[in-house]
Amino acid sequence: MPTKVFSSGASDNAPSTKPADAQIDQVITVKYWSDKPATVNGMLGGYAQVSRTDLQGSRNFLAKARRLVPGCPATGKLQRGVDCGAGIGRVIKDFLGQVCEVVDAVEPVEKFSRALREGPLMKKGVLGEVLTFGIEDWVPGEKKYDLIWAQWSVPYITDLQLVEFLVRCRGALTDTGIVVIKENISADSEGDVYDESESSVTRTDQKFRKLFGEAGMILILSEVQSGFPRHLGLMPVKSYALHPKN
Repeated sequence: MPTKVFSSGASDNAPSTKPADAQIDQVITVKYWSDKPATVNGMLGGYAQVSRTDLQGSRNFLAKARRLVPGCPATGKLQRGVDCGAGIGRVIKDFLGQVCEVVDAVEPVEKFSRALREGPLMKKGVLGEVLTFGIEDWVPGEKKYDLIWAQWSVPYITDLQLVEFLVRCRGALTDTGIVVIKENISADSEGDVYDESESSVTRTDQKFRKLFGEAGMILILSEVQSGFPRHLGLMPVKSYALHPKN
């Protein structure tokens, strides 16, 4: 599932004494996104014009990350990937489907996963398995992935669920596999920020790095997304490439 990329993350209510992630309610999240149109504009909060820049940034980032993993082919298609929080397949259609032979999808909003199953990606043979539930419930099973991509989807899971998700990812990777987390970053002086409207958390860079370590992952590359128009006032977006510790 995509996230509200362009929200400040702040709530008008008085600050809660609970940790930001303890306030997450996935029922609210699914309801919020179920009310959004199954379009690229809907996925990007009304800013469809940034999609091309976002995807090019992701393409460049992955190319760099592949060169940093011993044995990972620097060019050519990877065998299997998975988009964790796939929405309507925006990222699969114009990026992941071009770098992977087959891409599975995990998406909790039923109308979005239905759009995936009924759309052109399935007919082209790019799309593999489509699972309709949240990434907090995703269990890879026996499959092994060369690339696990999670973009604007982990704000909807707690810190503990994120660590558990990454542990499962770690066990589902091939020897040269990579996990990429691409997310909004909080620069708030208070740290992580909870957004009541969609029940999500925008985490700090420091928090992400801490959770990656707890999950037994090594950060091999990180990079801030560039090229978004300044006048839109968008939040910082950062990509993290992860590989399991030995």
